[in-house]
Amino acid sequence: MSTKSNPNESPSPRRKPGQGGCHWDEKRQRYIATKTVGYSADGRRITRKGSGTSVREAERKLAKAVKDYEAGLVVHSDRYTVKQAVEDWLKFGLDADTDESTRTKYSILSRKHIVPNLGARRLRDLRAEEVDTWLLTLRPILATSTIQTVKSCLNRSVRRAMARGYLERNVVELCKSPRGTGGRPSKALTLDQAQDVLTLTEGDGFYPYIVVSLLTGARTEELRALRWEHVHLEGSPDSSPPIPPHIEVWRSDRAGGDTKTRLSRRTLALPAMAIEQLRRQRVRQAQRRMKAKSWPRPDLVFTTGVGTELDAANVRRTFRRALKKVPSLKHTEWTPRELRHSFVSALSEHGVPIDEISRLVGHKGGSAVTERVYRKQIRPVIQTGAQAMDEVFGTTVKDA
Repeated sequence: MSTKSNPNESPSPRRKPGQGGCHWDEKRQRYIATKTVGYSADGRRITRKGSGTSVREAERKLAKAVKDYEAGLVVHSDRYTVKQAVEDWLKFGLDADTDESTRTKYSILSRKHIVPNLGARRLRDLRAEEVDTWLLTLRPILATSTIQTVKSCLNRSVRRAMARGYLERNVVELCKSPRGTGGRPSKALTLDQAQDVLTLTEGDGFYPYIVVSLLTGARTEELRALRWEHVHLEGSPDSSPPIPPHIEVWRSDRAGGDTKTRLSRRTLALPAMAIEQLRRQRVRQAQRRMKAKSWPRPDLVFTTGVGTELDAANVRRTFRRALKKVPSLKHTEWTPRELRHSFVSALSEHGVPIDEISRLVGHKGGSAVTERVYRKQIRPVIQTGAQAMDEVFGTTVKDA
């Protein structure tokens, strides 16, 4: 390609083959440096260009464009912003089975904390120091876990952009999430408080849920999804060895219906008080179904008063209403998940080993080998929790 120069600048020497060319564009009033970097599948030339007010500037920009091409970066990647990367990840980067509530959370956090602060920044120009500084601004306003989630959203957005050729490295991975504000600490009922709850809330329509939650340690999303087909109130006393009354905690109301993790699928023996309340719950529910015009979810153990599924807000509201009957808890706010914490606390005080508690509540660590390798047969019924709860809270309940 011939080289034309600006009358105000001396012409550059003739280039060798493969070096490209540089010419003066009269219309744009700029030098345009061009080089062929390859050929497409249909045989067309692939070129890169650089422009500037001088030959040197145009050649410098051309060299950068060629380097980007050789690194696999897309054209105009230097114009791609952090906001575009985040929006692309929110729209296309999440797994298809990501729960809708999780998508909403990521969207809110990203658009509230990432886009206003870093969104206008060109992604390739983003520096680790800027990310560190931005993360520090989140410390006074967000909890530690939330800061970690926000940083993860940015990290995954940048990682996706990098995989698509918009930049060469992810500087977010070089940054550490700082400690944020302290969240509301989780609480556990003392044994005296737990006894008060089991005594003073008796007769409340939510009582069976409270009893089963407190005495089995099941997650609230697991109890909301508990089905009658997974409740075995008679067990199998004639089996060898005998199988006690139990529930199969194999489902939750999470997306897809499975439990939180594979190890969360467990079969739990029931304490006597829980057995009694589940029997009464079955009778009450059958009576209500007979009177109701419709009962959409007869398969569920716990439902609303009209037979529909419970959601987290239903459970939280009804639980707090029931606790108003317990004077010792009147001035403290409690959540349903803290019944699970109370279960763990009660077992720990009773001397149950932590590995066994971990199995009972379905945590990842501390499980036996037989629980790690799931097969088609029914899993062994874990009886430790039921035995301990019978010892702590007794084996009988008063008539409702």
